[in-house]
Amino acid sequence: MTDERASDGATIHGSAPAARVMRVAPLDMRQPRFRTAVRGFDKTEVVAFLTEAADDYESALREIDRLRQDLTRSESLLVEHRERENTLRNTLVTAQKLSDEIKASAQNEAQLILREAQGRAELIVQKSQGRLEEVERSINELRLRRRDAEGTLETTIQALYRALEFVRDQDKNESVTSRTT
Repeated sequence: MTDERASDGATIHGSAPAARVMRVAPLDMRQPRFRTAVRGFDKTEVVAFLTEAADDYESALREIDRLRQDLTRSESLLVEHRERENTLRNTLVTAQKLSDEIKASAQNEAQLILREAQGRAELIVQKSQGRLEEVERSINELRLRRRDAEGTLETTIQALYRALEFVRDQDKNESVTSRTT
């Protein structure tokens, strides 16, 4: 992982479009490449932390993909239901034209069919809209969770970077002090 990735706030935290390219992949966290230092963090703890973060990140990415697929399916169902509704309305208009040409009893039957079809069409649209709103709420919740996770990860990375800089400064100060004495 380069310092660019850790210090680029837009990469980790921000409002990028859903189709953006992730610069840090779970694999980058699972196989990190750090320079070694005499005094550094426990490599096992760093690798364990990055593995856990990668698992959480990968899980969030899978969930986002799943929700996107659910949203796509719901949208296609909504389009299909709207097409059915249009077809039903066209059929009912035709039925009304025919009912005007036939006996009064046929006219009553056509009106009954009309009410029944409109009720079903409204019910289908209501169910589809409810499901769409539910999926959108879930997506928004996941986005908030992802942003929180990204913020936490960014804060942790910055804290680790500052700690590393502090250790390096201490090492420099110790070597300057040891040379002067």
